[in-house]
Amino acid sequence: MAPSLVGVKVLAAMSGGVDSAVAAARAVDAGHDVTGVHLALNRNAGTLRTGSRGCCTIEDAMDARRVADRIGIPFYVWDFSERFAEEVVDDFVAEYAAGRTPNPCLRCNERIKFAALLDRAVALGFDAVCTGHYAVVRTDGRGRRQLHRASDEAKDQSYVLGVLTGEQLAHAMFPLGETPSKAIVRAEAAERGFRVASKPDSHDICFIPDGDTRGWLAERLGSATGPVVDRDGTELGSHEGALAYTVGQRRGLSLTRPAPDGRPRFVLEVKPATNTVVVGPKEALAIGALAGSRMSWAGSRPERPEFRCDVQVRAHADPVPALAAFEGPELVVRPDEPIIGLAPGQSAVLYEGTRVLGQITVDRTVSAASVA
Repeated sequence: MAPSLVGVKVLAAMSGGVDSAVAAARAVDAGHDVTGVHLALNRNAGTLRTGSRGCCTIEDAMDARRVADRIGIPFYVWDFSERFAEEVVDDFVAEYAAGRTPNPCLRCNERIKFAALLDRAVALGFDAVCTGHYAVVRTDGRGRRQLHRASDEAKDQSYVLGVLTGEQLAHAMFPLGETPSKAIVRAEAAERGFRVASKPDSHDICFIPDGDTRGWLAERLGSATGPVVDRDGTELGSHEGALAYTVGQRRGLSLTRPAPDGRPRFVLEVKPATNTVVVGPKEALAIGALAGSRMSWAGSRPERPEFRCDVQVRAHADPVPALAAFEGPELVVRPDEPIIGLAPGQSAVLYEGTRVLGQITVDRTVSAASVA
């Protein structure tokens, strides 16, 4: 049975940033029995931050500990680096090797923060895990927990939480979800005397702190020169490793032959088996349907075989009205308007108003021209 989440034992995941610091403090203010924990996800724990780049460093752990001491809660560091490497980093590499474009933040939430961490927390007698995510958990009239968008649209993180199940939501706490803006959170942190009040937000992929995804992948998967071709197979240039390219990419293509109409070309497809990158005009990126069999539901699975929803394919993309239908093992989503630049491996999160219904990992796409 889901905890009432009033005066319960709470494990606060503290990254060392301002959001998780204020979230933990608010959980204490709400009367919960709170314990702080910092997840050591980086195998090179001595790594130092560079501004907004990098996370899970020794500096972050120290920042989290100082906040815990200030609000008077127990604090621990749990080493999840091995599981993080297997479940998130290795998955990221494997997806790129297969020519897909993964979202490691979703995988981290799914497999680390709300699987490994929550499982251990419940085993230790905690009722809920508290994080600094901007999202809202509500309870419907039948007592079921639902995930909704945050009040601050600019900071809403419901997309990267779209992988959470109903059981996980029953043990989730997001104290920042109803906060109108990040500025309010920073001001509150300053009033509480937290040194992290002005700490920059982390950007890019946390385990690639220098932001050089292409170089990072090349070290692990190798790189080999291959052709860049148009949709007819005409060679237009060469690359130094197809796995570093993503669908929708425009820059860094090193084309030797311009398009006849002079317009820019974009990556349409990456073919690891032949080490080939396919490029073409922007309109060829328009997707009329997407499908996948790897899905999860933030509550119960929709009962109807076909239903209306909004689909969102990136963390801060605009949602697009769509028709979703179960067809065999797949869920097929047909947006009312084409979606530009969607790649296999990305996650499509489905909404009903502000509520998250669930998500699918995109296995295949269909061009808008083909659907028409």
